[in-house]
Amino acid sequence: MIQVRPSEQMRDLGVVQEGAPVLAEPARPFDLPTEREAAEQVVEKLFTAMERIGQVHPFAKGMGIAAPQIGIGRAAAIVQPAEPGAPAIVLLNPTITDRSNETDEQYEGCLSFFDVRGVVPRPLRITVETTTLDGQRTATTYERGLARLLHHEVDHLEGLLYTARMRPGIGPIPVEQYRQTGQTWAYKQ
Repeated sequence: MIQVRPSEQMRDLGVVQEGAPVLAEPARPFDLPTEREAAEQVVEKLFTAMERIGQVHPFAKGMGIAAPQIGIGRAAAIVQPAEPGAPAIVLLNPTITDRSNETDEQYEGCLSFFDVRGVVPRPLRITVETTTLDGQRTATTYERGLARLLHHEVDHLEGLLYTARMRPGIGPIPVEQYRQTGQTWAYKQ
């Protein structure tokens, strides 16, 4: 039986892979509420992609997907927290307005190059400001694993992959060497 590489599996599920120009460009913000219908359509496509991917691969740490990862260069992303039954977080035109000085390092993966995992330092707390469909700005503070997931997706919308955040001289490891699949992130209390 031929083994399909994780990145090939993601590509077959419609996820744009590393090297595609759309992943390296800042996403274009929505003019809300004027572009409400366009924003709703992109969010719907993101939910459809997330559902399709979730049927093939479990995500114990939660998962996120940004519009550029499905070939749409617009500032939209969704994050599904790891907690069962937790509602998905929709991000439209997100910006990180505050971050804690306290950081930690954990392994991250990315649907756009799913063959590797990398240790990424991130703040333990971030505040993300987003735009609602009716054009209002709203801010929410996230901590730990959820902060990590949201930061990762906001980076996508700024044209950054997590490898840009890794410490110099440290590269990703092959997924075959990664030993934390199926486990949540670990945080000191």
